[in-house]
Amino acid sequence: MDFLHDQLAVIQHRLAFVQEDPIDWKVYVLAFTWGVCIFESYLLLRQYPLYSKVAPPAVLADHFTLEVFEKSQKYGKHKARFSIVSGLYRQFITTIELASGFYYPWIWRTSGRLLGLAGYGPEYLISQSVVFVFVLVFAATIPTLPLGLYQTFVLEEQHGFNKTTLSLYFADMLKSWVLGIVIGSPLLAAFLYVFDWAGDRFVPWVMMLLIVFQLLMVVLYPTIIQPFFNKLSPLPEGELRTRIETLASKLKFPLDNLYEIDGSKRSSHSNAYFFGLPWRKHIVIFDTLIQHSPPDEVEAVVAHELGHWYHLHPTKLLLVTQFHLLCVLAMFPAFLNAPPLLRSFGFPESVAARPPPILAFFLYQMVLSPIEALVMLALNAISRRFEYQADRFACELSATVQVQSAAEKEEMKDMGTRLGRALVTLHVKNLSTVWVDWLYSTYHHSHPTLTERLKALGEHGSEGLGTTETKKEK
Repeated sequence: MDFLHDQLAVIQHRLAFVQEDPIDWKVYVLAFTWGVCIFESYLLLRQYPLYSKVAPPAVLADHFTLEVFEKSQKYGKHKARFSIVSGLYRQFITTIELASGFYYPWIWRTSGRLLGLAGYGPEYLISQSVVFVFVLVFAATIPTLPLGLYQTFVLEEQHGFNKTTLSLYFADMLKSWVLGIVIGSPLLAAFLYVFDWAGDRFVPWVMMLLIVFQLLMVVLYPTIIQPFFNKLSPLPEGELRTRIETLASKLKFPLDNLYEIDGSKRSSHSNAYFFGLPWRKHIVIFDTLIQHSPPDEVEAVVAHELGHWYHLHPTKLLLVTQFHLLCVLAMFPAFLNAPPLLRSFGFPESVAARPPPILAFFLYQMVLSPIEALVMLALNAISRRFEYQADRFACELSATVQVQSAAEKEEMKDMGTRLGRALVTLHVKNLSTVWVDWLYSTYHHSHPTLTERLKALGEHGSEGLGTTETKKEK
């Protein structure tokens, strides 16, 4: 612990200027958020012309009919236009909130008044901080509500994906707020209490708090939270269940439950995933995936997901995110005790002189937002690498598991080919974009593109997959 605190002290010494120099942080945040917005708009403008192509890539020519491809292009073009408009709209809202100089101080005063109505004074700082966060979230929801309604009931509706009714949409929103209050309030209160209790040694304690919370959510999400939005039902007996249970057994995957989720209740999009503690895992398959793909292809999708487990990808991502959190928290003390930070965003001297931790952390996150864009770029690169590894795991499954017969081994060898067919089906049914600009994909996508994944599958020996060039090389 002492070594960690010594290193944190060095960081604080280097960042001492934050507490003294009259930096106009508001101008800095405005400049960099506009920079990120303009760059993301530029990426969309790079991607947009690709939606005018009239035929899919050669490797997909046998899988996409021209009718489906045209629908995919129209869907991609519609989403791109919406993304440009919504991105600029959100940025203008942010600009107004920042440039006005009174928006965030007004939210803080309003939270104090609301607390006063309940008979509590300003000495209840943690309580006011919790109210501040929820008032801030509610205030941010109002101007962006039209975007969510348009995306769900116009964009997704026009292209055949939306299954949500207006009443269900608002019911989900209300449920999210209630869950946010019930779960978020104690977490936020504990988060702020640690600052009071631990003083300048809060970093390891905050990290432990957040790790414990993440582990609790692994247990609570499927049993308490998920049922508020979707129904998880045991996967019925049959070929698919037998295939997955057999595969999990051969890999010694600690399968506890195998679920089918009613994803079609809200959308036609498909997926599959697993979750749980290291010794107790659950696999969830969307009903839409089961409807669109035969059992052997769904098994291949699950094999890909088990590849993430086999290579410890969730654990590795957890370690990466914890290191990122450590870096964020390590720099925060300099901003926690920085009155110039609050003054630059319009807070009066009475508040800025002793910055409330929640205000300092919120503004600090805004200062970090441009850097966070770079962090997401790195995380996407790691995620894409993991996707390739999981695909390769599925292709090489016959060499990983113990099989009882030559026929079974031969079927295992076909796993990569089945995965390729399943990926194509997913892209066809989801009307996913198949022409993707490399820079746009690098910045936005956590998964490789379909053509990239098919090429890699072909290189691992999957029949009928891969690019023309790959086939020629073989």
